[in-house]
Amino acid sequence: MEEESKEVNFHFNEQTHKNTREKSGIGGLIMSGVNWIRMLSDELHWSFVMGVITVYGISQGLSMGLSRVTMQYYMKDEQKIQPSEAQISMGIIRFPWVVKPLWGILTDVVPFSGYRRKPYFIFAGFLGVTSMLVLSIVDGLHLVPAVLSLMAGSAGVAIADVTIDACITENSSSHPMLAGDMQSLCGLSSSTGALAGFIISGFLVHLIGSKVNEKFCDATRAMWTTLKSQHVWKPCLYMYLSLALGINIHEGLFYWYTDGQGGPLFSKEIVGSIYSVGALGSLCGVLLYQNILKNQPYHKLLFWTQILHCASGMLDLMLVLRFNLKLNIPDYLFVVIDEGASHMIGRLKWMPLLVLSSKLCPCGIEGTFFALLMSIDHVGMLTSTWAGGFVLHILHVTRSEFDHIWLAVLIRNLLRLAPIFLLFLVPRTDPSLPVLPSELSKAKREPETLPSDNLEMASLLTT
Repeated sequence: MEEESKEVNFHFNEQTHKNTREKSGIGGLIMSGVNWIRMLSDELHWSFVMGVITVYGISQGLSMGLSRVTMQYYMKDEQKIQPSEAQISMGIIRFPWVVKPLWGILTDVVPFSGYRRKPYFIFAGFLGVTSMLVLSIVDGLHLVPAVLSLMAGSAGVAIADVTIDACITENSSSHPMLAGDMQSLCGLSSSTGALAGFIISGFLVHLIGSKVNEKFCDATRAMWTTLKSQHVWKPCLYMYLSLALGINIHEGLFYWYTDGQGGPLFSKEIVGSIYSVGALGSLCGVLLYQNILKNQPYHKLLFWTQILHCASGMLDLMLVLRFNLKLNIPDYLFVVIDEGASHMIGRLKWMPLLVLSSKLCPCGIEGTFFALLMSIDHVGMLTSTWAGGFVLHILHVTRSEFDHIWLAVLIRNLLRLAPIFLLFLVPRTDPSLPVLPSELSKAKREPETLPSDNLEMASLLTT
């Protein structure tokens, strides 16, 4: 493993020096990106790179960009529910992300025809397409079946996400020097896909057995053994609390943007364009992390990004109090600046946590354990969403009353400072170094045999 890491490191450094000799300007930037993708394909296999781009870029990024605006207007205009009810519904729709360890266990211990990954990609695509067809074909769907259909679509994306994440964590173990690059590839694919989706979304809304049981027990036992280590549970606790404490009031702000008396009264096309700027900001965050910040210690980077996260939230407060008009800044320009800055900072805050999560996974249960870590994050997001709905309800923010929305924004911003006092839970280590002790990181799974003619997309399916 050490010799392989040195070989990868040498190749990576050689490629980096080669890239620095490329011509500058737009052409040099494009060639640098091409060479980076080529290096990842050489080291990790082209099928893995294509799998990441497909799942993160199309399944997550593009579909999220297309569906986010649509879902918000669907809840507001078709189902005609209150902002607090919309927050609760959105939390239910994301429930499949909370149970990601279940999908992780299935991909780790239940192969089909010798494959551990490919069948789940196919099933995820079928589930997502079917659920969305039901929602689009059936008119006048009641809120409950509509939410269930959206939740099934969310499950399709979650299953595909778990499957590719398992491949990423396996490669992070065998190529630790490329862990940050793999997460950058995920972030770039997701942000680019979301950017494309958000650009057109507003206009579209406007226009239109026993061995298995034994393996389950082994995986669960290994997962529990790993979780008991303080090297693991402390970062997990931080990830959950940092998300749960930053309450989400996005639906309340969305209603104010589009319907609030005295608010901007943005159209569907404008909302889609605003979200596309957010995706562009997220893309800038990934590029900034990949080129400048990926070697910064977790603790230091999380401290400063959390400070900036709180500061960016004050832009929302200025907007709802209409300070931007007093400064002669138009609503659209101010919201675009807010959206781009907040998403860039959010991505910078999220990237080191993804890299840390990939290094917390022991060998043999990568898919299960990474899914568990991501489900902890989604439980935090669910807690944040429902807490935000509760705050909106207590402050009596409704479809037509927004007198106290400024107070909800202020409460959210103040709570964003809380994770700073929890940073002692995050390891003060170099991101290029392992996090787990050797007794956990060196656990091996039993060798798995695959049919000799079943080698398509081998790097996605075997270790």
